[in-house]
Amino acid sequence: MTPPTNRLAERLLFCATAVSAVTVLAIFGFLLWFSLPVFHGEALASLLSWQWRPLRGEFGILPMLAGSLCLSVSAMLLAYPLALGICCFVHGAGPVRAARPLVIAVRFMTSVPTVVYGLVSVFLLVPLIRNAFSGSGFSWLAAGLVLAVLIIPTIVLVIDGQFRQVQSGLGLTGVALGLAPIQQLLRLTVPLSARGLGVAAALGFGRAIGDTLIPLMLAGNAARPPHSLLDPMRTLTSHIALVVATDSQSLVYGSLFACGVVLFLISLLVNLALRGLRAGHD
Repeated sequence: MTPPTNRLAERLLFCATAVSAVTVLAIFGFLLWFSLPVFHGEALASLLSWQWRPLRGEFGILPMLAGSLCLSVSAMLLAYPLALGICCFVHGAGPVRAARPLVIAVRFMTSVPTVVYGLVSVFLLVPLIRNAFSGSGFSWLAAGLVLAVLIIPTIVLVIDGQFRQVQSGLGLTGVALGLAPIQQLLRLTVPLSARGLGVAAALGFGRAIGDTLIPLMLAGNAARPPHSLLDPMRTLTSHIALVVATDSQSLVYGSLFACGVVLFLISLLVNLALRGLRAGHD
């Protein structure tokens, strides 16, 4: 028989889950409702184009979608291997004395506001890129580097928690088998942490594609698709922040909610992919 306290906890968790689900559905419904005017006829064709010229009646969001995907994927390609390397260093690949200070430094990074990363980069990183290459320095490269630094702590903390959980259950097994710490890491910890590695990738990508300040401050905000790392770009999140529409019936207004729908669907696809990985692993 289930104790009363357990039943109460189950009911509270169920209520919290239901409220969360209803809230998410309400947000999606809100975005969809206000974006309906641009989801038909010529408005939809204009929305799904590569030109953002609102004064000419062109409201294409594809350049911003391409910018969001390019920036978040490039940041993940840089941040994920570094984060995994940091976790491996902490859990057996590096000296024990250096492990704790490194974890403390990563945790401290999570307390630094995003705007601080952007402001420091405007005065330090952007001039370096401007002097080393042509252009203004506000580019895909600048935003990608800083965004990678920004999402590293998120990925590290998830993988670190997974590694600790695995090692707490298999630490004695590794010692009994005579495995060195690096061998335990490579033969036991990493293979058994596949689920945590996938969760870290999903959360890191979600953090990257949802960030607004870094692309807003560093990417240059040009409403066109980038062709090189030195080109300026604009993401969906920074586009929403930049565009101000005073007429609630205009296509500009509706296009902003369409951007929100696209971001919502991308997050949904990432979570569905993560669930698929979990099911395959199980």
